[in-house]
Amino acid sequence: MKIMLLRIGLRHNWQQQFRETCLLWNHVGKTSSQTSIGQRIMCRSVRSSARHRNAIQTKFQPMEATGGEPVPLGNVAKAFLFTGAFSFGSFFGASILEYENTRNMMLDKARQAKLSWFPRRTQEGTLQKLKNDLQRHWDQLTPSEKIFVPICAVNVLVFLAWRVPAWREVMLNYFCSNPASRAVCWPMFLSTFSHYSGLHLFANMYVLHSFCNPAIISLGKEQFLGLYLSAGVVASFASILYKSVTAQAGLSLGASGAIMAILAYVCAQYPDTQLSILFLPMLTFSAGAAIKVIMGVDFAGCILGWKFFDHAAHLGGALFGLFWAFYGIDIWQKRLPFVTKYHDWRKTKQ
Repeated sequence: MKIMLLRIGLRHNWQQQFRETCLLWNHVGKTSSQTSIGQRIMCRSVRSSARHRNAIQTKFQPMEATGGEPVPLGNVAKAFLFTGAFSFGSFFGASILEYENTRNMMLDKARQAKLSWFPRRTQEGTLQKLKNDLQRHWDQLTPSEKIFVPICAVNVLVFLAWRVPAWREVMLNYFCSNPASRAVCWPMFLSTFSHYSGLHLFANMYVLHSFCNPAIISLGKEQFLGLYLSAGVVASFASILYKSVTAQAGLSLGASGAIMAILAYVCAQYPDTQLSILFLPMLTFSAGAAIKVIMGVDFAGCILGWKFFDHAAHLGGALFGLFWAFYGIDIWQKRLPFVTKYHDWRKTKQ
């Protein structure tokens, strides 16, 4: 089995990513003998003629940190607690989803067996026909595609939301992970679906699509979803922890922390699988060697302070994926008592 591997444009630091299309500088003003620092971002509209280039200036409220400031320890503690609670909730929700999917599948089969004794209606309305067509197309998707398509759709919607000027402040506050911000917890999750650059979005979704199928074959849809969501938050916490240690608060966003967990899991489960690089299919290497090199580069990036990628988030996601590859099966088996209690509770509500 050969999987195309693309190692470009993963989780970016905000400053480097936004520099591709925007010019960022600080605007200092004085009001009532107090100095306030605001940020003004000029987005350049590139056209065929320089005479028709327009500059759109958008003002944002001051942010707590743009790099170099210390991270409050209280924010690190909140991020740690949120990571634990969210990870537990993700896997618990995945267990309930697995139970409900299994139950609905059994009920559908029983319902189809009963309906087979009765004649079916041949006339359908336009709306019902459209619904049936969509359902038929959805049923034709593979299990991995049924997970990948919604994740990709959410990422595309968030990418388009960045293009709405009126939403920029909301996107900066809640769809970028900033350890020095007032809102620390939920941006750790929302930033994993956030991409400002189209190349960044394409690269991450390509890698996710490449490794989604083998991961779901091994884990199942529900466990994969729990791993993906929790890994994104774990990667964000690793980034926050690194920034707090180095006293370099800043913004970061992207899905590559969660994707690195999936990549590391697949490479650990199938270390002899041959991978190749996009546009260079003649160069092949084993999955086991690939994850070692990738993690080595990210580790070097953390030690040397490279800022083009959020190497701490990459490394945190990869370590979580390796952890789940070796210990996840034992942890996943412990969901059974919770599912049993949920089953008993559900029976009382019927």
